[in-house]
Amino acid sequence: MKKYKPTTPSRRHMTTIEHREIVTTTEPLKNLTVALKQQAGRNSFGRITVRHRGGGNKRLYRLVDFKQDKFNIKGTIKEIEYDPNRNTYIGRVLYRDGEYRYILLPENIKVGDQIITTELAAITPGNRLPLKNIPVGTKVFNIELLPGAGGKIARSAGSAAEVMGLEDKYCILKMPSGEMRKVLADCYATIGAPSNSEYRTINIGKAGRTRWLSIRPTVRGTAMNPCDHPYGGGEGRQPRGTKRPKTAWGKVTGGHKTRNKKKWSNTLIIKRRK
Repeated sequence: MKKYKPTTPSRRHMTTIEHREIVTTTEPLKNLTVALKQQAGRNSFGRITVRHRGGGNKRLYRLVDFKQDKFNIKGTIKEIEYDPNRNTYIGRVLYRDGEYRYILLPENIKVGDQIITTELAAITPGNRLPLKNIPVGTKVFNIELLPGAGGKIARSAGSAAEVMGLEDKYCILKMPSGEMRKVLADCYATIGAPSNSEYRTINIGKAGRTRWLSIRPTVRGTAMNPCDHPYGGGEGRQPRGTKRPKTAWGKVTGGHKTRNKKKWSNTLIIKRRK
């Protein structure tokens, strides 16, 4: 983590991660990248469905292999790369059959280390195996929800789940949020925790840096007119004026449960997050 001298107000608390000390190459593999058009929060009809998106630096999308379905074939980490589309590092893996793929890198793994996806892999960072064969207390990431569907859970920097035990055909996992839930024991997961856990401690420092990340400004509801927001209007600073907090469209937010009561996975949740 790099701290800056307070030469300007924005530099005073700004911090960055020294990628040069970790990343071994700056050029991605051309055949593992694809250009994606920026949607700026718009859907297929051209309407904004996610606010405060747009602008920012151009990015090439790296085709990361979340399935890691090359079974029983050893791979070697050849390069560690920075991916602008995610907060964890990715590794360029060369498999024994000569194919290159990108994977999410775990902590404490370096160039030259070997990984493998198999039923009874060693419990070392980077190896991938079914949850039923992973010992209790092991940290795992890039976890499948359905066998063969590819990793969906715990993919961001430093967010790992913990194996708590087995129950019939299910494995009990403690999620990064604190939620306890069941996942089919035949689903695959990678040993370890995603790299770059320091990402959570970054101080952006200035408004311009958020614009580079394609994040546009957010206007407070109290600063708007009454026609634009339930909190708008009034001479000077006014209290909220509504009994419960609401969005710009009048939808209740504070303390309102948004999860569907009939969702199929409700029966798999043992303990909800706090």
